[in-house]
Amino acid sequence: MGSAAGLSDEKLLALANDVTSSHFIEPERAALAYADAITLSDRDVDDALFARLQAHFDDDAIVELTATIAWENASSKFNRALRVPAQHLWRPQNYGDDPRFG
Repeated sequence: MGSAAGLSDEKLLALANDVTSSHFIEPERAALAYADAITLSDRDVDDALFARLQAHFDDDAIVELTATIAWENASSKFNRALRVPAQHLWRPQNYGDDPRFG
């Protein structure tokens, strides 16, 4: 999906280091931090993080972002519980037959 939206392989692979990666601008970092805070049980969406979001996104965009993150989390939990295997929908263009992306 990301590649179809025009994201480079490098940017998609940099997601694990989104806080320090030069591939992301501040609105993207804020959205990714928000996704982590919603997804990871040891984190929370505190007032500072919500203010950070509001600096970059209007209320409608925050609602849409929240709904998308919640949907992906629910989908992930559903698939994991039912042992639905990964569909390997994304494969980096420049990684050939690398088994990590089978």
